Amino acid sequence: MIPADDDRCPCLSGLTYGECCAPAHRGVTPSATAERLMRSRYSAFVVGDAPYLLATWHADTRPATLDLDPAQRFYRLDILSRTGGGMLEETGTVEFVARFRLDGRASALHETSRFVRQRGLWRYVDGTIH
Repeated sequence: MIPADDDRCPCLSGLTYGECCAPAHRGVTPSATAERLMRSRYSAFVVGDAPYLLATWHADTRPATLDLDPAQRFYRLDILSRTGGGMLEETGTVEFVARFRLDGRASALHETSRFVRQRGLWRYVDGTIH
């Protein structure tokens, strides 16, 4: 379910969805930093926006299709660290823990994601699972 613009953003940035991830999801404003892209991709998992996830994936590592499990419900994102990925940089990493429920069981994904700027836009390359 897509949040209303005045709902809290699923990425837990402290902003509303309309101020935070919605502009990226709608193609209005691209993510300015690697962390912003990571947050918008997490929110895309929350709302089930596979086309956005594919569009923000680097062409060299992007799968042909992406099937999201509607039973998997993400509910919390914790950013643990970041390197690079700023507005004037070309590469960056973001380490995070994404918490979710699947079939009634709580679980978490702990990953360090790699990002590169491609033609001025941040793209997800790949991640290392911890």
